[in-house]
Amino acid sequence: MTTRRHFIRLAAGALAAPTLPGVAAAQAYPSRTIKTVIPFTAGSSSDIVGRIVMDGLSARLGVNIVIENRGGAGGSIGAAQVARAEPDGYTLLAHSSAHSAAPAAFPNINYDPAADFTGVAMFGTVPNVMIVSPSKGFASVNDLVARGKDGKLTFSSAGVASATHWAAERFLLSAGFKATHVPFRGGPEAITEVMTGRVDFTCMGISSAMPFIRNKQVVPLAVSTPKRSTALPDVPTTLELGFKDSDYSFWMGLLVHAKTPRPIVERLRAETLKVLEAPDTIERLKPQGLEPMPLTIEEFNALIRREVEANKALVKAAGLKFG
Repeated sequence: MTTRRHFIRLAAGALAAPTLPGVAAAQAYPSRTIKTVIPFTAGSSSDIVGRIVMDGLSARLGVNIVIENRGGAGGSIGAAQVARAEPDGYTLLAHSSAHSAAPAAFPNINYDPAADFTGVAMFGTVPNVMIVSPSKGFASVNDLVARGKDGKLTFSSAGVASATHWAAERFLLSAGFKATHVPFRGGPEAITEVMTGRVDFTCMGISSAMPFIRNKQVVPLAVSTPKRSTALPDVPTTLELGFKDSDYSFWMGLLVHAKTPRPIVERLRAETLKVLEAPDTIERLKPQGLEPMPLTIEEFNALIRREVEANKALVKAAGLKFG
């Protein structure tokens, strides 16, 4: 009889035991619309890839995912919005390698890209391609470098501290010349200025540049990845052209507030990886030149920490000044 009463008390206690907050949140998640902040303008590489992945994630989670483009300041305006949001998994950040560049360009930002966020899943890397207008007469990267030695060239970007900015600065440092930076709020504007010949070149994500390359409105001179892009197999890399340390990894991925319950982070990660493996997603991402970059959450976070320091070193080595 005593044993039976003891068993009943244990069973009752187990039923009454509170569920851990993180576990309970994950079990109920998601129960309403999710907002994903893309901190660049519509039509940028980050926007194109982010929307494709979010379409699939919305279907898998069974809730609407609303995209909010918050461009400006190299993605730091949108990232700051997510850093201030409730860490409940209902405000996501689809960002790029510009995330880890922000402290180097904007030392007074009110968030820490490494400490205030956690990576969820890496979408992959997109090569930056150096493009020029056909009217400029640059047949190769060496032509551009030779012309640039007088210090009069200009280059556009999708904003100060954007991946397009850092890719160009890393190349300029390797090539040993200076050019005037002309930043815009997004990639489409930066490409337009190059296409019209008002700006000499840009190092733009392939996903944004490809339509203009196909239409022969711009000429691709080189890509900034360690190996050639499958989207532009005939275009050399800056490394193979002899420009040491000129490569720049332009990654894209999903992040959330660092205090988001781990079970929710894991759920988002698992579903995002399934989206990226889906044949329809692969087909939609193919024209964007996205290359797989499989990283664990811990590896993703470690990459951001390394890049924060590397970008600070780049600013110092290149003598960059940000107003």
